[in-house]
Amino acid sequence: MLYDLTAIDERTRRHRQGQPAADFTVVYHLLSFERNADLRIKVALAEGDLKLPTIVDLWPAANWYEREVWDLFGIVFEGHPHLRRILLPPTWQGHPLRKEHPARATDMPGFEQPPARVDAEQQAMLFDPADWGMKREADGTDFMILNLGPNHPSVHGVFRIVLQLDGETIVDAVPEIGFHHRGAEKMGERQSWHTFIPYTDRIDYLGGVMNNLPYVLTVEQLAGIEVPDRVKVIRVMMAEFFRLASHLVFYGTFAQDVGALSPVFFMFTDRERVFDIVEAVCGGRMHPSWYRIGGVAQDLPRGWDAMVRDFLTYFVPRLDEYDHIAIGNRILKRRTRDVGVYSVDEAIDWGVTGANLRACGFEWDFRKARPYSGYEQFEFDIPVGRHGDAFDRAWVRAEEMRQSVRIIQQCVDHMPAGPYKADHPLTTPPLKRHTMHDIETLIDHFLGVSWGPVIPAGEGHVVIEATKGANGYYLVSDGDTMSYRTRIRTPSFAHLQTIPLLCRGLMVPDLIAILGSLDFVMADVDR
Repeated sequence: MLYDLTAIDERTRRHRQGQPAADFTVVYHLLSFERNADLRIKVALAEGDLKLPTIVDLWPAANWYEREVWDLFGIVFEGHPHLRRILLPPTWQGHPLRKEHPARATDMPGFEQPPARVDAEQQAMLFDPADWGMKREADGTDFMILNLGPNHPSVHGVFRIVLQLDGETIVDAVPEIGFHHRGAEKMGERQSWHTFIPYTDRIDYLGGVMNNLPYVLTVEQLAGIEVPDRVKVIRVMMAEFFRLASHLVFYGTFAQDVGALSPVFFMFTDRERVFDIVEAVCGGRMHPSWYRIGGVAQDLPRGWDAMVRDFLTYFVPRLDEYDHIAIGNRILKRRTRDVGVYSVDEAIDWGVTGANLRACGFEWDFRKARPYSGYEQFEFDIPVGRHGDAFDRAWVRAEEMRQSVRIIQQCVDHMPAGPYKADHPLTTPPLKRHTMHDIETLIDHFLGVSWGPVIPAGEGHVVIEATKGANGYYLVSDGDTMSYRTRIRTPSFAHLQTIPLLCRGLMVPDLIAILGSLDFVMADVDR
């Protein structure tokens, strides 16, 4: 699988031992399922010759990744079928992930939009079907185009799909993203290692602390921090609570997308019960930003175990009820079976991960294949579908909630004693007991809180099984208090590329079921 494709602006980087001279580096990250191994290929480029051949003919998933690298770095992929901006407006000037591009609006001149610019922006937004490879069915016919989104409940966020129709049959589709782009990776290169943690919450904004986990694990990998067993189990428990919260949103809205209104009310009510526990433990609900480099923000509160046990006792029968009113509903089955099908090979070609990949019949879960944070100590199963259709994608997630309950129950039953933060000088914020010995330790503590730790130079990469699929951080440290390069590989970005493949030849209502079954979040796509 082409797991990821990105680039690094090397021009101001100091520590590049063992690497060839380069102004820019294009990084290809390949994942071998058979070997359970990664292969990272780096191509060094000079500033005067920023060109590479496209690999879209090898991996169709490279289409959007190459467009993103061109958009944000200005590197040209020769032979690409449609190399144009993907996250930024077509009229944007410059390439934002280059080091000379400003990171804040306050670094730019004041914004002005005279009438001439308004006209130019409006003209740039016009959609030319032929420019995107859409073809008329026969001479004398014209395109029948339907805009779905960017403001439509069925696209689950600010997301647009331009559909070419023959009646209600979909001939072709062009997904358009970028409406939610906030420059998260650029922010990661201007914030300290510690202060970037709250930004990670907003990537998959339904995943909460699940977003913190790959980031802090990667920083800990760079810093050589080993966290206590209690931290590992706490992190697993809260991550699985957010898997429940995210899957409840998916389950309810998916049922609503195909016409069942009642489930979403029941499931959102139970999601609030999950947030009651999250709030009691973390102090926040959707975005608690609670994990820390080397541990968590504070220890579990008194009475946490009774609250969690009460929830599990209540929630298990609810899952059985949901099977009856949602996944077992015959209308839902008829609307989703054999709709939006892809095979295992197609899923791998397009970079599909998580429940969407397992729905094709391929048993791969990073919690089992590459255990992190102590997942190897837990007993749970991996639900696997058979047909790779919209129904199986929903069924897999419904079953995953049962496995999350099993994991949380084991966390309650076997929570180890010990500290909630590692005893390491780069733990952030630093331990308070290292403060008052002398003026040097006080200064060190002050700098650790305000500027953050100095992370050793190097590169780190950790992938987790997040709510939507494989979520990973690739971080480059130049021996500073900030990341030199922050790359966020999100599952939804790859999944939305598959929409044309899944919907051609089907009808518009089938597309709505497909979109719901993919379980994407636009902040996860656009970052």
